[in-house]
Amino acid sequence: MSAFEKLVALLNYPMFVVTTQSNGSTAGCLVGFACQASIRPPRFLVGLSPQNHTFRVAADATHLAVHVFDIEHIDLVELFGSQTGDETNKFDRCRWHRGPAGLPILDDAAAWFVGKILDRFCLGDHVGHLLEPLGGDPPTEEEEWVSFDDVRSLDPGHEA
Repeated sequence: MSAFEKLVALLNYPMFVVTTQSNGSTAGCLVGFACQASIRPPRFLVGLSPQNHTFRVAADATHLAVHVFDIEHIDLVELFGSQTGDETNKFDRCRWHRGPAGLPILDDAAAWFVGKILDRFCLGDHVGHLLEPLGGDPPTEEEEWVSFDDVRSLDPGHEA
């Protein structure tokens, strides 16, 4: 194992559920490759795997919604991480509403924001979606966020 692989194996990144919609389809998936990319102007980067149903819906989307969850709602995080939208309508199994840009917003999220997709570019086995945050719902208190360690053993709906 390389020095890089050893280092990243120790990190416990936050996990996000990203949702989108385009051409009458809704989609969402668990995302581990996401981070703030700029302070001024504010930017956020989301990496989506081309293997993923959400990637295919996002290809024609103008916006993404980025959600974080407290550990109390790990079942919802597992739903979006272990099922594929190719076979399962995940939105039939959770509470959600339409938010900014018509995006599906998950009601049990501890916090969320919607971002306009400014650019897409290759990151290796994922495609980066650079977002301009437009609005959302911030956390109301300090939470224990779902992190990589919480979903490490999850069987993914799609391989990366």
